Amino acid sequence: MAWNEPGGNNKDPWGGGGGNNPNGGPPDLDELLRKLQRKLSGLFGGGGPAAGGEAGRFPWALVAIVVAVLYGLLGFYQVNANESAVVLRLGKYHTTETSGLHWNPPLIDHVTKVNMTEVRTERTTGQMLTEDANIVEVVLTVQWHIDDAESYVLRVADPLKSLQEATDSALRHVVGSATLNGVISQSRTEVSADTQSRLQEYLDLYQTGIRVDVVNLTDAKAPREVQDAFDDVTKAREDEVRFKNEAQAYANQVIPVARGTAQRRIEEAEAYKARVVELARGETVRFEKLLGEYQQAPEVTRERLYLDTIQEVMSNTSKVMVDVEDGNSMMYLPLDKLAERSADGATQRKGVSTKVVDEVYQRVVDRLRTEAANNRRNRDVR
Repeated sequence: MAWNEPGGNNKDPWGGGGGNNPNGGPPDLDELLRKLQRKLSGLFGGGGPAAGGEAGRFPWALVAIVVAVLYGLLGFYQVNANESAVVLRLGKYHTTETSGLHWNPPLIDHVTKVNMTEVRTERTTGQMLTEDANIVEVVLTVQWHIDDAESYVLRVADPLKSLQEATDSALRHVVGSATLNGVISQSRTEVSADTQSRLQEYLDLYQTGIRVDVVNLTDAKAPREVQDAFDDVTKAREDEVRFKNEAQAYANQVIPVARGTAQRRIEEAEAYKARVVELARGETVRFEKLLGEYQQAPEVTRERLYLDTIQEVMSNTSKVMVDVEDGNSMMYLPLDKLAERSADGATQRKGVSTKVVDEVYQRVVDRLRTEAANNRRNRDVR
C-alpha cells in the first residue's frame, strides 16, 4: 500500500529511517552534495571537513588541467614517409597532411591515413566477344597505387569496386575492337596498352585518385570447347614463322655468295674486255707498221709473214704431214714420239731432240721455200 494511505504508518520512502530528517521528510540535498564533495576530496588528496562541518573546496582547476593534458596528448599522431593523412574537421574536408608529427583536436577532426607508395594488384577474368564474333577467355592483372589521397578517401565511396568495374569496362571495349587472333597472339601488347589508357581515363573521370602503373594481359585463350582446334592453329602459325625464319637465314647465306660471284664475273668480264681491246689496239698498231714495211718490200714481207705463220702453227702441233710434189707417198714426222724418245735417253742426249726438231723444221722450211719458188717461176713462164 502507499506510504500515505491509512495503515501505511505514514512512512516517507525518502526519510531513510529518519536518519537525516527526524520528521520523516525527504532527504536534505545540501547534505548529500557535501558528502559527495568530501569523497571526491579524499580521492584527489583534498583536506578533511572544515570547521563547523563544512566540506573543503573541490579542486576543479586540477581536474581541468588533467583533462586538458589528456586531450592534448590524444591529438598527436605520426604520418610515415610513405603515407598521407586526410583530415576532416566536423565531417568536412580540412587538409591533407604529409609525413611528420601532427596534432589535430580529438573528437573534432577525423584523420584517415593512406599508403601512397604501395603497389597493389587487381585481377580480373571473364569471357568476352571479339570483333570477329568469337569468344575469348581473358585474364588481366592491373598494378596500381594511390595518387591523390583526398580523391581516394572522399570522392568515391568504394574505390576498389570502382576500379574493378572500370577495368571490366575498358577491357571489354578493347577486346571488342580486336580480332580473336590479335587478342590471343598477334596484338597482345597493343591490347594491354589500349586497356591501360582507357582504364586511366575512366578512373580520372570518376576522380578515384588511383594511378595505373602496369596492365598485363597474362592469359588469353579460346573457350575450352574449341581449345584443341585453336592449339592446332597456333602450332601451324608457329611453324609458319619458323619456316620463314629458316628461309630468311638461307637467303642471307646464299644472296651474299651470289652477289660476290656476280661481282667477280663482272670484274672478269671487264678485265677480259680491257685485255681484248688493248690486244686489238696492239694488233692494229702492229698491222699499221707491217703495212708500211709491206709497201716498201712486198715480197720479203709476204715471205716473212708466211714463215712466221708456219712456225707458229708447227710449234703448236706434235705431228707433221709433208706432201712431196710428184710423189706417191706422204712424209709423216711424229715429233712428239721423237721428243719422248730423246727424253728417255742419257743426259748427253738431252739436246738431241731439240736438234732433231730444228733440223726437221729447217728441212720443211727449205722444202716449202723451194716449192714456193718453183710455183712463182711456173707462173712467170705461163
